[in-house]
Amino acid sequence: MKFVWPPITKALDERAQKIADGLAAADKAKTELAVANKRVEAELATSRNETASRLADAERRAQVIIEEAKARAAEEGNKIIAAAKADAEQQTVKAREALREQVAALAVKGAEQILRKEVNAGVHADLLNRLKTEL
Repeated sequence: MKFVWPPITKALDERAQKIADGLAAADKAKTELAVANKRVEAELATSRNETASRLADAERRAQVIIEEAKARAAEEGNKIIAAAKADAEQQTVKAREALREQVAALAVKGAEQILRKEVNAGVHADLLNRLKTEL
């Protein structure tokens, strides 16, 4: 027993030490894994927050761009409408002026017919101008 027992106990002690070291290493690895998982979760949370923030910023910027485009389109539409109204007003003034000229000419012709003599436009220019303004 004296010769057999010490090597067996030594082998058993070494085996127990190896098992204890293995269990300690497993516990250490498990702790490191938990820490790594926490770090990964923190990074993922940060990444999600940044992504959400960037998406929100992009959406806000898109809304601003859309509103600016609407404002520019409305402004441009108002300019086009104003130009069209001004053009229509000018055409109306021209049409009225042409109509006055035609009515004045018809009035002179009617007066000639009534009086049965020619009315001289140069001599009666003042009278004809008053007639145009009255019409």
